[in-house]
Amino acid sequence: MSTATAVEMHPLTTLMARHGLTAAGYLKRVADRHQALGYGSMAHRKEKATRWTREGVTPERTALLAIASLHNIDRADVDRYGWPGFLLLALDDDRAVLESPWTVAGTVTALTDVGGPVDRRGFLIASTSTLAAAVAQWTTAEPALAVTDRGRRVGAEATALFDVRLDALRHLDDTVGASHVYDAAVLELRLITDLLKNASYTTNTGRRLFAAAAEASRLAGWCAYDDGRHAAAERHFVTSLRASASATDPTLGAVTLAFWANLRYSAHDSRGALHLLDGALADRRKLSSPRVLAMLHARAARAHSKAGAPADAWRQIDAAFAAYSRADRPEADLPSMYWINHGELHQVAASSALSLSEPRRALEHFDAAFHHDDPYDSDREVRGAVIYQVRRAEAHLALGDIDAALDTGHQVITAMGGIDSARTTGTLEELRAQLADHQHIPTVRNFLDYAA
Repeated sequence: MSTATAVEMHPLTTLMARHGLTAAGYLKRVADRHQALGYGSMAHRKEKATRWTREGVTPERTALLAIASLHNIDRADVDRYGWPGFLLLALDDDRAVLESPWTVAGTVTALTDVGGPVDRRGFLIASTSTLAAAVAQWTTAEPALAVTDRGRRVGAEATALFDVRLDALRHLDDTVGASHVYDAAVLELRLITDLLKNASYTTNTGRRLFAAAAEASRLAGWCAYDDGRHAAAERHFVTSLRASASATDPTLGAVTLAFWANLRYSAHDSRGALHLLDGALADRRKLSSPRVLAMLHARAARAHSKAGAPADAWRQIDAAFAAYSRADRPEADLPSMYWINHGELHQVAASSALSLSEPRRALEHFDAAFHHDDPYDSDREVRGAVIYQVRRAEAHLALGDIDAALDTGHQVITAMGGIDSARTTGTLEELRAQLADHQHIPTVRNFLDYAA
């Protein structure tokens, strides 16, 4: 699914198509519901749908409520998401991903259903009960076995090639941005899924193919999240978790849970994030990578910090550094964990301190991220470096050092050139909102104009 296609289609147009209705037919249903709700009669000429979908006209309040009622959408969500956002709640493309059995066949079904045509930007699709069910079923899912009765036989050479290609995509994500890598990861996922559906393979090869599918889907989920498309990201994370279970690879599944948790606490659901992380850490003896364990503790620290729980956050920071102290050479660890080092953990500690209203402690960790023999690599992690720099500026601002905040802010603007990321843009907007309280200062006004 290309990003461009996803954002061009009006959700009402898609909704009418899903129900096989013309504009006139759909509006007749809305008018009937409008009458049944006691709002009186409503005109239902097809031109009204054109005004709503193509001319930017918002329906009257009673028409909005009738549409919501027609699709069993809660009235509160009409106000929460507005027009046409609340219609996305009726475009449920997630049944195959969320409800297929946690069997090998169910995993293949989820892998095949890579996404619907609508971009539900900012939406989360997984309820608290869905998160709990996913973690529980991940630990007991059916593993993949050999397939000997179909298609041509594939072996270790194919899985090795997918590993190489996925490693290249991970590094391209650092360089060219999420939107391009998303499309490439989805294409890779389709290639792998085609083999899983149509080829024969040994048990070991099959599990390696499912592991590659898990990593491709996780990468697609991360790219979707970086682009602000939370619903698409969660679909990919659920699918990745399923594939890791079919691959019998708990470490790979734990990586997916860590990235999924990042999305949840960034979307103001610290409790959901911690549920995912608790599931990943429940049997840490099965995790083969000290860097993965360090990442899980670091993500838990961020979730606790956003929940306002300092003791738990700092306990998790200590656990992250302790886990990393047991890490060997990066090349001996999972290839996807190349970015976990002392510098990254200090950046997480700094961000946690900032969320806990400890700006001075935050600055100490921001400095430590670069003054270590294992420093944060800002040249490789450009988007992450921008986000951490914005947080550094926020720490200076919290301490009343506006000049230092502005100096850091200008560094951010310079570094952002060419970066296409909803996360970095959103983080900069948060800094601009905080600086707006000081726009009576000429240098602040100049920065706000420059950063607009």
